[in-house]
Amino acid sequence: MSNAQLRFWGVRGSYAAPFSSHLGVGGNTSCVEIRAGDHLLICDAGTGIIPLGNELMQQDKIREMFVILTHYHWDHVCGLPFFVPAFSPDWKISFFGPGDSPTSIEENVSSQMQAPYFPVGTETWLAEINYLVQQSGGFQYGPIKIDFSNVHHPGITFGYRIQVNDKTIVYASDNECMFIEKSVKHRSDEFNEEELALFEEMIHEEHQSELNLFKDADILIHDAQYTPDDYEKKRGWGHSCYVDTINTAINANVKELYLFHHDPNYDDAAMEAIQKHSNEIIKEKGSSLVCHIAKEGMTIDL
Repeated sequence: MSNAQLRFWGVRGSYAAPFSSHLGVGGNTSCVEIRAGDHLLICDAGTGIIPLGNELMQQDKIREMFVILTHYHWDHVCGLPFFVPAFSPDWKISFFGPGDSPTSIEENVSSQMQAPYFPVGTETWLAEINYLVQQSGGFQYGPIKIDFSNVHHPGITFGYRIQVNDKTIVYASDNECMFIEKSVKHRSDEFNEEELALFEEMIHEEHQSELNLFKDADILIHDAQYTPDDYEKKRGWGHSCYVDTINTAINANVKELYLFHHDPNYDDAAMEAIQKHSNEIIKEKGSSLVCHIAKEGMTIDL
């Protein structure tokens, strides 16, 4: 293994699914660790950050981390009240996520730990905590370069483009691929020619924005929460059908795709069926894309 790795600690969306039928893929919600030497980057803080924090407390080499949050829905922050390093005085933790100031980011992080939702607030954290202001050029954290842009999900939500060891990793846990295009097609008979022409411009802008974020990524970790049938019931909820995720990754010339943010209702058998169909789509397209189901504990050498 090199000195840089990526590890999945939580791969579910919406809520944790600690069921025996789900253990092959895992039940914790979104959390991905990227480690480059002594630099530790954590993407999202769902329940997966709890076992990550417990493991970090068993070593004494690293005592600093950078946590980037896509947004503040519960499945992406609900691990923080139980994140042990935050309660330890020898840790330094920097947070970044959507917000127009460090204060607003702090409020978003801390609100779930205020009464009546939780008995212990962030004021009891003993670690050195920093909330970082937005920078147009992104962030340089040791050898890790981090850029961000808006993606399609209710509220302000970020997707991240991360560079480490000459690898480009894109983390877009919650994003509804092709939302405008599919929505217009679904209701095309309701619009006149002028409206359709306007929508075509919007579709092009949406498509270009996604391509700019995903283009030529070595690794794309992307929302693939729904099957086609479930997507039709939940169109506009801010999550992708895995078929659309695959097609977008192919169009963006992504090398490896990790389907992520799995619906908690899908057991291991359902996820195996998604993997099989995904490979069939890629073969039919004649693409070289390599597609994986993101699973808890899976580690990638960078």
